[in-house]
Amino acid sequence: MSLRRSTFLEVAIAVAIATAISAEARAQSCCAGAGALTPGRLAPHEDALVGLSSRVSTVFGQFKDDGSYASSPSGTSEIDLEQDVFASLRVLRRGQVSLLVPFVETRRRFPSTGAELGGGLGDVNASARYDFVVAGSDRYLPGIAALAGVTFPTGTPPDSARKPLATDATGVGAFQGNLGIAIEQTFGPWLVNATGLVAQRLARTVSPSPNAPAIHERLGAQWSFIAGVARSFPDDSALALFATYTTEGDATIDGADATGTARRSLLVTAAGVLPLDDRWRLQGGASFQPPVSDLGRNQTAIAGLTWTLVRSWM
Repeated sequence: MSLRRSTFLEVAIAVAIATAISAEARAQSCCAGAGALTPGRLAPHEDALVGLSSRVSTVFGQFKDDGSYASSPSGTSEIDLEQDVFASLRVLRRGQVSLLVPFVETRRRFPSTGAELGGGLGDVNASARYDFVVAGSDRYLPGIAALAGVTFPTGTPPDSARKPLATDATGVGAFQGNLGIAIEQTFGPWLVNATGLVAQRLARTVSPSPNAPAIHERLGAQWSFIAGVARSFPDDSALALFATYTTEGDATIDGADATGTARRSLLVTAAGVLPLDDRWRLQGGASFQPPVSDLGRNQTAIAGLTWTLVRSWM
């Protein structure tokens, strides 16, 4: 999906500018633009970083099994909060490893039960990135990077939640492995990025209730596609707009497909980065799931805001 529709003339102008700009300009757009797209990613001149991120989102609707959209019923509400502590470290010359520790809180309200608040540690994620080609380093080749990661089931899965509205559920309950590839290129002050990821969760044994027999379940493979564009400025600030489309196959229960459990969603995000000095920067963003039928399935529709503070070392 393209977030910015250009005519052939605009593309030709962008390419002409890209071939004429200096290497310094290419590096600047790559650093600032990449920061706006991915808060925990190291810029080429950085060796390490730590960050603290805070997110608040609200659920305003639901996509049903058939893909139709419906607003949240009157009197119901859900507010989700998350605080992430993350760090990244450069390994080798073009590689980096990252660790993210999330803390999740949820407040739900139903007319019949009232409001409930719960939360705790979420699922911890470790990831790695290796850039085979850095965006802007070659006139003809785009930047190409391999991505990999693993998510650990450190959070509380929904079936282990103890509160009536399951607000203390903070994780999926299964190990998850991720593989992906990112392709990006600079065009003057612009950075264009396309990323594809596939995730697979391991099977787990679940007891629906204390007296019910245990079942063996596994979530379906999850595919995510991200397309975005970022615009950097001379002061190293940047703005970005990108979309994330995620689709997931049916889950399996005791080896059989659970028809109707597949999911999909589209999330649109506008983000920005503002450097405070050479080592500190602020990042923020606003995300929104368009309430349009068939753009989602078996998913809540959310709108949210994120704030991030990053400290880097060079």
